[in-house]
Formats: sequence, structure tokens, C-alpha cells
Amino acid sequence: MTGHRGPLDTLSVYKDISSRLMNTNAPLDLEGQRQQVGRLGDLATEPTEVTYEEEKVPGSNLPAIWVKPVHANPSQVILYFHGGGGFAGSPSSHRKLVGHLAKRAGCYGLVTDYALVPECPLPANRLDGLATWNWLTGEKGFAPNQIALGGDSAGGNVATGVALALKEQHQPLPAAVVAFSPWIDMENLGESLKSNADTDFLSPPGMADMAVAMYLGGTTSPKDPFANPLYADFTGMPPMNISAGGAETLRDDAVRLAEHVKKAGVETELEIVPNGQHVYHFAVGREPEATRTVENVGDWLHAKLN
Repeated sequence: MTGHRGPLDTLSVYKDISSRLMNTNAPLDLEGQRQQVGRLGDLATEPTEVTYEEEKVPGSNLPAIWVKPVHANPSQVILYFHGGGGFAGSPSSHRKLVGHLAKRAGCYGLVTDYALVPECPLPANRLDGLATWNWLTGEKGFAPNQIALGGDSAGGNVATGVALALKEQHQPLPAAVVAFSPWIDMENLGESLKSNADTDFLSPPGMADMAVAMYLGGTTSPKDPFANPLYADFTGMPPMNISAGGAETLRDDAVRLAEHVKKAGVETELEIVPNGQHVYHFAVGREPEATRTVENVGDWLHAKLN
């Protein structure tokens, strides 16, 4: 895994996507918005010595993508939920990011799809995640302590919600949970929503309120502990690794989640990368900061799975 700048300019891509999403003079329909969010996946370089296979799995609308590093332990896997505000993203948009992460961790990855809002209101995404988990531990024979959950942005919300649901159901828990720039505060109370409004090039002012309204759909409380884990009881939960960019408006989501989880006695790692954008991890292999974080999280995952 290398950390060099390629021909794509990361900040320019972020700014262009944001301008298209927020352009009121030429508003995009839902499919157009989804296409723009999917462009973030172009930022990661193609990891070497990693193969991919599609498979239709329970809880995944689109075929999930198996990520298989050549030298990985095939009995270990990170079940990864893509981000995209709960309304966008796909396994293909996150394939390369998870390829880098799984290769470093020495495990397989499974990038799954899940029900998206607004077509499928909450808790459909969490139920899909649980269905995929049950398939992994049942039909595929993975031991729960050999599975990690992961996700970015809204996918970090889903991954955390699935882990909390497993705890509520008194099921065996995963070995660890990874959250890249997690979106978890459905009340939009983080100070960074204001303080970083001028430095976040992907989520300008106003986007957070629109995203929450679409995600909750008027039927889920912003204090629902599965939608907003700041209201959840994390006692007895597996170790968590949380990272976010210092320039993003959701920085405080990561900071407050880490504080909340740590207070429950859970082993917690938190990294805030100065000047990092929302899910700066997308630029793994291209930007040094993204590469370093993904490598560090991969090493941490390897330790938790072994």
C-alpha cells in the first residue's frame, strides 16, 4: 500500500460532488444524487493482490462483493456496510477501500448492500445487516469472534446498530467494530456542524438537516438508540476503532461516540486527522493521511481477529 498523490485531486472531487448535490438551479433526482455519491469510490487506488467475487446474499439488494486478499486468512472477515447518507452508495463504490483494509488486516472482506431510504424506511437497513450476519455465521460457517463489523458515514451507523442489535438479542458479538467518519447524531448537536462549515468540502451547511430528515423519514425518533447510538447502552460491547477528519462537519459525531463508548467501559480507539475531509479514507493509496489510517486500522483489526 503506497501513499502517493495520483492524477485525481481529492479536494476537487469532493467540491465537485458537493456542488452538484446542492445545486438548486439544476437539482438532481435521487438516482442522480446516488451517482454523484458513488464517485467517491474512484479516489482509492486499486489494491494489488486482491481478488473480488460477487454473491447474492440475504440482506443485500445488490450482489455483495467478496474481497479476497491473496494472503488472507479465509476464516476471518470484516462485514462492511457502505456509506452514502443511508440513501446512496453500493458495494462497488466501496470495493477498493475495503480491499486495502482487508489486505492490511489479513482477512477477507464482504461489502454488502442494504435497504436504502427513502424507499425502505428504518429499521430496514439494520434488519438487512442482521440477515447478512446470520448468513455468515450460519450457512457460511464463520465464527462470530472471527467477524468484524465496519462501515463509513451512514454505514458506520448501520454497523454499530447491527452490533447493538446482536447484544440486545443476546447473540455472540463480533470481534470488533470499525467506524470511518461515522454519522450517528440524528439531532445535529455537534459543535463541528458550525465550526467546520467552511472547511468541509463535501457536506455544506444545510445538508445535515436534509440528510437526517430523509434518513428518519418522519417515523423514527432522532433519539432512537439504534439510529442515534449516543442514546445506546454500550456496556459489554466489542472494541471499537473510530476515525474522522478534523475538517469535517461530522467530526464531533466521532468524538462524542468515542467518549460515550469509552464511558461504558469499552476499549476504544479514536483518531482525528487534522484537515481530513468526511471519509477521507476513500483516498487510501493516494493520500498519505488516508493510507496511514487504513494501515493502522488494518493492523488493529488483525490483532482483534487473532
